[in-house]
Amino acid sequence: MKTGAAAALAAAAAVALLLGWLQARGGVEAESALASAAGPTTVDVGTSAPNAALAASSSPTLRPGPPLSALGQAEREAERQAQRVLWETRLERASHALNAYRAAAQYPHESRPIREHPDQVRPFAPIEEERALRMPGGSASQGVRLRTTQERVFASGMESSRVTLTLTDDQGRTLPLRVQRAVMKEVTPPGATARTAEVALAVNDTGTQGDLVAGDGTWSALMQPGAQGFASFAGTVRLELNLAYAGQPGFLYFDLVYSPEQAAQWLPGVREAATAAGLDFFVKAQVLMPGRYVVTGRIDDAQGQPVALAQFNGEVGAGAVEFRLPVHGKLLRDLAPAFPLVLRDVEAFLLKPDTFPDRVMLPRRMGEQHRSRSYALASFSDAEWQSDERTRYITELSKDVAEAQDQLRRLQP
Repeated sequence: MKTGAAAALAAAAAVALLLGWLQARGGVEAESALASAAGPTTVDVGTSAPNAALAASSSPTLRPGPPLSALGQAEREAERQAQRVLWETRLERASHALNAYRAAAQYPHESRPIREHPDQVRPFAPIEEERALRMPGGSASQGVRLRTTQERVFASGMESSRVTLTLTDDQGRTLPLRVQRAVMKEVTPPGATARTAEVALAVNDTGTQGDLVAGDGTWSALMQPGAQGFASFAGTVRLELNLAYAGQPGFLYFDLVYSPEQAAQWLPGVREAATAAGLDFFVKAQVLMPGRYVVTGRIDDAQGQPVALAQFNGEVGAGAVEFRLPVHGKLLRDLAPAFPLVLRDVEAFLLKPDTFPDRVMLPRRMGEQHRSRSYALASFSDAEWQSDERTRYITELSKDVAEAQDQLRRLQP
């Protein structure tokens, strides 16, 4: 009897396992297979509990499902849905790229809203930094900071760059500082020999030689390589400073990229010309060295609010030239500045590719250079900028959008 009961329980377990597997697969075939496997088996184990368990196991309630022959179709549908998700993502990305480019390419490269270039609003403001008081490779002195300014990092001809340094505590109070040594020297590549001698430079807090206020704790120096022994040198000139405060040493340097050449001379006057395409400003120069010039000007409205960044970037020959600084018509229509417009803070350089320094600066034209006449905004076209470059980009980006849309149409049920 015990042997029969064990056999019956083993049979019931096998049937239950088969049932579980078939239920996982689902379908009418599952019911048929189960009936074939369990139908002819009759077991009497002589006890009520095993019989009840066997009855529960051998009489399941099966939920109807798709036939096994339909599994291929279900897999194909899942694959189709996965492909739809993929191409919907690609369509979203391609549409975003196309719309972003269209929005950015409303105006030409040489005429942009100045909000896109916040660092260009005040180009001639001194470069300000905060540094630790330390020696090279040494730890920083605690509780003190060096505040420095540098007027410019590129200079040509007889241009100069004023630098300042101030030592303060954590509360911003000025501390007494000593400048023990200050020399200007050229920065040479490793293994190269300097062609110029080091030059001692006056760094002072006496209200002279570049210092504005005597005894205010701000030390100043004037770097003017063309007048300080570097008139024939082109490259980086470094001012090295050895400092001391309360027995704590410090080291600091300023770099100035210098070229002794003179590329062009500014000529007086600025001309303006208004057309439907926009308002153009023309600055004049006598070009001594032909090549690619980059000229940039800032445009403010009548209230002094920065509006646009206008630029010339192109090749010119020697002689008298006019650099065109355009303000695009649609930009004027979109930003609606108050007239007259003001051209200010013009900077320019000759680009010298594949060499260092890679540019020869022209003298800065600081402040207002020209004030325009007043114009009605309606006199300017609101048409977007058009060019071969813009057309090529939009065509290629549109192809990505069209491909994604076509694939999604193909994946429709």
